Amino acid sequence: MTTAIRDEVSLRATMKSWWRTETDRVGTRRTLVLFASLLAQFLRDSTPSKRKQRYGDVDFDWDYRVDTTGATVGWRDRFLGLFHSAYQPTDPGLFHEMLAGLRINVGEFTFIDIGSGKGRVLLMATDYPFRRILGIELFPALHRIAIDNIRHYKSDTQKCFALESVCEDARRFEFPPEPILLYLFNPLPETGLRELLRNLERSFDEHPRPVLVLYSNPILGDVFEKGSRYIKTAGTHQYSIYEMKQS
Repeated sequence: MTTAIRDEVSLRATMKSWWRTETDRVGTRRTLVLFASLLAQFLRDSTPSKRKQRYGDVDFDWDYRVDTTGATVGWRDRFLGLFHSAYQPTDPGLFHEMLAGLRINVGEFTFIDIGSGKGRVLLMATDYPFRRILGIELFPALHRIAIDNIRHYKSDTQKCFALESVCEDARRFEFPPEPILLYLFNPLPETGLRELLRNLERSFDEHPRPVLVLYSNPILGDVFEKGSRYIKTAGTHQYSIYEMKQS
């Protein structure tokens, strides 16, 4: 299990990069409006009543004595999430429904969760006999909690014990040259998702092998469906499964 932790993500650098990207994309005026909207959203979500609502996802934590809820994420990482992706753990029932929709021998695949946060999906994935399970998380504070959760997790249904969390920018992550099931729950804005997929496609071209993408709440599904590298093989309104193909 990897425990090395990268430096804290800089608020200033994050906002500067976001501002540059958005002004190039939509112009200064619309970027100002968007920033004001994000700030208002952050303030609304910081009220005691909103924090109480976030504890609605805590059942998994009670069952396994871990901390994967979104309610305990600190203000700094919640604010950074406005410019990357807000932390939101996956619902266990939906996760197992999505895995049931796969038509693969999971023992041949490495499961990779992009934006793995506190590691809930990594823990749930151990119910399946994957070759190994790997989480990629940008924010060190969330990664540290994931490491602690992995150490303390115990389940009678666990089938995979090769479990690892890495603190790294997924857009520059070096994907392993083995069959991959990539899990996404909107971990990046559209520009970041496109960078991630270009990185994945480079890896696929260098090492052709089965690569599937399991995309929960596919609000950016057009990025896949308008491209030429992905075939949608299954899904519902709640998720999509894509298979990568040769260019």
